[in-house]
Amino acid sequence: MAKGFLPVTREEMEERGIDRPDFVYVIGDAYVDHPSFGHAIISRVLEAHGYSVCIISQPDWKDEGSIDVFGKPKLAFLVSAGNMDSMVNHYYVSGKRRQEDAYTPGGKAGKRPDHAAVVYGNLIRRTYKDVPIILGGIEASLRRMAHYDYWSDSFRRSILLDSQADLISYGMGEKSIVEIADALASDIDVKDITFVAGTVYKTKKPDEVYGGVRLPSYEEMKADKKRYADSFLVQHNNTDPINGNVLMEGYPGGVYVVQNPPQKPLTMQEMDDVYALPYMRTYHPSYESQGGVPAIREIKFSLISNRGCFGGCSFCALTFHQGRTVQVRSHASILEEAKELIQDKDFKGYIHDVGGPTANFRAPSCQDQLVRGVCKNRQCLFPKPCPHLDADHRDYLELLRSLRALPGVKKVFIRSGIRFDYLLADSDDTFFRELVQYHVSGQLKVAPEHICDAVLKRMGKPENAVYEKFRKKYARLNEELGLKQYLVPYLMSSHPGSTLKEAVALAEYLRDLGYMPEQVQDFYPTPSTMSTVMYYTEVDPRDGKPVYVCKNPHEKAMQRALIQYRNPKNYDLVHEALTKAGRTDLIGFGPKCLIRPRKEERSRMGGRDGSGRKTAERTGQTGKDIRMAGKRRRPGSGRTETDRREARQPETRRKKTIRNVHKKKTGED
Repeated sequence: MAKGFLPVTREEMEERGIDRPDFVYVIGDAYVDHPSFGHAIISRVLEAHGYSVCIISQPDWKDEGSIDVFGKPKLAFLVSAGNMDSMVNHYYVSGKRRQEDAYTPGGKAGKRPDHAAVVYGNLIRRTYKDVPIILGGIEASLRRMAHYDYWSDSFRRSILLDSQADLISYGMGEKSIVEIADALASDIDVKDITFVAGTVYKTKKPDEVYGGVRLPSYEEMKADKKRYADSFLVQHNNTDPINGNVLMEGYPGGVYVVQNPPQKPLTMQEMDDVYALPYMRTYHPSYESQGGVPAIREIKFSLISNRGCFGGCSFCALTFHQGRTVQVRSHASILEEAKELIQDKDFKGYIHDVGGPTANFRAPSCQDQLVRGVCKNRQCLFPKPCPHLDADHRDYLELLRSLRALPGVKKVFIRSGIRFDYLLADSDDTFFRELVQYHVSGQLKVAPEHICDAVLKRMGKPENAVYEKFRKKYARLNEELGLKQYLVPYLMSSHPGSTLKEAVALAEYLRDLGYMPEQVQDFYPTPSTMSTVMYYTEVDPRDGKPVYVCKNPHEKAMQRALIQYRNPKNYDLVHEALTKAGRTDLIGFGPKCLIRPRKEERSRMGGRDGSGRKTAERTGQTGKDIRMAGKRRRPGSGRTETDRREARQPETRRKKTIRNVHKKKTGED
C-alpha cells in the first residue's frame, strides 16, 4: 500500500498510477484519514485487499457533474452520509438549524444535503444507470428498514429503496465490504449478492429467501403504528450474528427488503489489523487553508480500545449499528498507537481518552454469548445485572497502567462513558479507586439520565438507587484520596414516560443535591432506537403497554426548563410548569422552593409561601426579611441579589453559604 492520502482529485489518482478506480467513495464528511471515521476504515480495508479507492467528499448535490470526478468506477460507488445521520448533523431537536458542522472544513454548515445518502444515491443513479451503488455508514445502517423520521414526522421506507441503491452494508462493515468487493470482482451481478452477512438487499422472489422471517409490510405498519412496534421488537431481537434471523419487509409492487444477520464480530487480531492500517491520522491537507476540520480535535489524542455495547439503553442506536458483543484491541496494538501519538509535535503529554461506546467494557458480558449469541429477550445489565455477567476491570486496569507508564505521558483521561452499574457489579474496588486517582480531569461525566424509576425503566437504565450508591462511593473515594473532583451527570428531559410530575421530581432532586447542570439534552428521536419507536407509537414494544409521550414543544420546553430552574430566563416556564403540575408549594421563600413568587402573588399571599402556610412559620423569616428580599429582587428576574452573589461563587462555597444562612435564620446548631 502506498503511503499518503487516498486520491481526492484526478491528478492525485494519476500520481498513484490508477487509470480507473475500483471504487469511488462518495462521503458527506470532509475526508479525514483517521480510524475514528468510517470512510477511512472502509477505504483502507479495501486498499489492504488490493482494491483502489478514490474519494469524493461533500459533492455539490445540485451539480450532477460533481460525482463524475473520476468517471465510472470498475466495481461500484460507495456512499456514506458521514459519521452522523445528516438530519442530526443539521438540526437541533427543536428543529432549529445548526450553525456549525464539525465534520466540514472550517466548521461551515450546509455542505451536505438533508437525507444525504438518499440524495447522493439518486445523484449517482441519474448519471450512471448500471453501476452498483453500495450504501454504508450510520445513516444507512439505522434506516435500513422502514422507520420513523422525526424531522418530517413521517413513516419512511427503507433507505435502500429511496436511494435507488443496490445494497446496504450495515454495521461496521469491514468484513461485508470485502465480501461484496470480491463478489463484484468475480463478475457476480450485484442483484445476485444476497449471501453476505451484514447486508440488506431487495428482491421480488421472497420464496427463494431461505429461512426468512416476514415482518409486517410497510403498508400495514404505516396504517397501524402498533404493527410497527411489533416489527421493531422482532428486529431488536435479531441483531446477533449467531442467533439472528433473516428478516423480510414487504412493499407495494411485490418488492421485499431483506436483511441478512449481522457480520460476525471482529477477533482481537482482526481489530488490531484494522487499526494498524496506514492512516494519515488527520484531514486532507487541502482543508488547511479553510481552517482544518474541527472534529479532529476531539479524537486526535484519543485511543479507541473497543466497540460494541451490551448496555442496552433504549435511546441509543449502538445495538443496531455495532451490536451487543464487545470487541477489543490488544494492549500491544493500543500501546503502539499511543507511542505514535507521543511523537506528534502537538502532543502535550495528555491522552484524552481510552475507550469506545462504553469505556469500561473490555470483554463480552459473558462467555455464553460467544457460543449461543446474545440473549434475545434479556438484557445484560437491565433491570439488574444478569447472574452470568462477568464484571471484571482487571484487563482495562492493566492497559491504563501501561499507558500511564509510557515516557512522555503525563496523564491518561477517560472521557468515554463509564457504565457505573457495571463498575459497581465488580466486587474489586481497585479500578474504581484508580479511576478516581489517575483518570479524572476534575470532573467525571456519567449518564444517570433521570432519577425517576418509571422513566428509567423506559430508558433501559438502572434504578436511581444504583446511581446514588455510585455517587456516594465516588465522593468517599475522593475524600479518602484527598481530591476535590466532581460528578457531572448527563440528564435528559421529555423522554417517553416523563410527565411534568417526573420533571418536577428531577428538579427537586437537583435542588437537594445543590447542582444545576449547564447543559440539558432534550430527548432526540433518532432512527431505529427503542425510545424513538415509543415516541412515535406511544407504546413500549417490549411489554406492549401505552407510554406517555411529551410531543408538545411548549411542554418539552417546560420539562427542560425545570432541570435548570435557577436560570432567570426559565422563570416563566418553571412557574407555569409548577402550576400545571399542581406543585405551587415549590413557589415561595421556603428552603424547598424552586422559585420565588411573582410580585402580584406575594401581595395575594399576604406573607404566605406557596403552600399557603405563613413563611415565617416555615422558615423563621420575619416580615421584614421577606420585604427586603422583595426589594432586592430585580423585577421579573425571580432572583434576589443574594441569589446572584451565590451563583457567582464556586459550587462548594455556595452550598456552605446557603447552609450557614439557613442555620442562622432557623436557629439550628
